[in-house]
Amino acid sequence: SGAGRLLLILAAVLAVIGVLFVLAGRGLLPRLPGDVAIERGNTRFYFPLGTSILVSLILTVVLNLFLRR
Repeated sequence: SGAGRLLLILAAVLAVIGVLFVLAGRGLLPRLPGDVAIERGNTRFYFPLGTSILVSLILTVVLNLFLRR
């Protein structure tokens, strides 16, 4: 039962991460303050630092709610 519950939680987390990637690819997620975007010539670098921190906080809260004993 414990392993099954853990697999369900991991599947839900992966599904949420997948949806976030799809939304980010379509440009539906806003760029948050703290996201780094550098464009020089024909080279573009984007590192979503603010978005990563936000997703980390949300996942921490959700996982703590589900895995608390």
